[in-house]
Amino acid sequence: MAIKSIQYLQHTLDISYEILNPGGSIDIIFLHGWGSNKEIMKNAFAPYMDTFRHIYIDLPGFGKSTCNVTLTTKDYARIVELLMIHMNASKDIIVGHSFGGKVALILEPKVLVLLSSAGIYVPKSLKVRAKIALFKTLKIFGLSKLRSLFVADDAKSLNEPMYQTFKNVVNEDFSEDFAKFGSKALVCWGESDTATPLSSGEKIASLIEDSRLVVYEGDHYFFMKHAKDISKQIEERFLKSLEH
Repeated sequence: MAIKSIQYLQHTLDISYEILNPGGSIDIIFLHGWGSNKEIMKNAFAPYMDTFRHIYIDLPGFGKSTCNVTLTTKDYARIVELLMIHMNASKDIIVGHSFGGKVALILEPKVLVLLSSAGIYVPKSLKVRAKIALFKTLKIFGLSKLRSLFVADDAKSLNEPMYQTFKNVVNEDFSEDFAKFGSKALVCWGESDTATPLSSGEKIASLIEDSRLVVYEGDHYFFMKHAKDISKQIEERFLKSLEH
């Protein structure tokens, strides 16, 4: 594991990363989801694709990476780019899970691998909308200190910059960005995913012209059990196109 200090928006962010198979000629970068870290990606994929140089990154504010400034998804992508320059890394293959999928998309790799990616807006249920409305009413009366009773589980333990970041990224719709993506994509999904439903994966696959959708048994973290087959899909479908 290594730490690189990056200057961004007049702040210093310490970004933690790890490189496996440093002699690999093809770079594959792994970006985890919101609230997660690089270890979950490494535990799943490190045993496979040993011809690639694996780069596992803790996104700002997660794992061992720091974040003391409010960011957008595009900011995350720019920070990853700055880290890639430091590592002399290429945008050969980028694998993004959930929130990391949106970051990966913005980076425009030669090969985009999405694991239950965020980025397709799913309307909130009536229960959630009512909860938000109640909190806004309480806020008017100075009761915003009750925030922890109303915010999503993904946001409860966040400091203020990361909470504002969460609000920036949680409801984004990247449909147009998916449609504009011009390279190859492998879209992998868990059939029982409730965080990002399979319908989102089907829509993403329909928007990206040169894409393939592969559905696996499992939930939002389906890739933990199916990393071997996902790795095989990456190697078989894309390796030749990258070598030419």
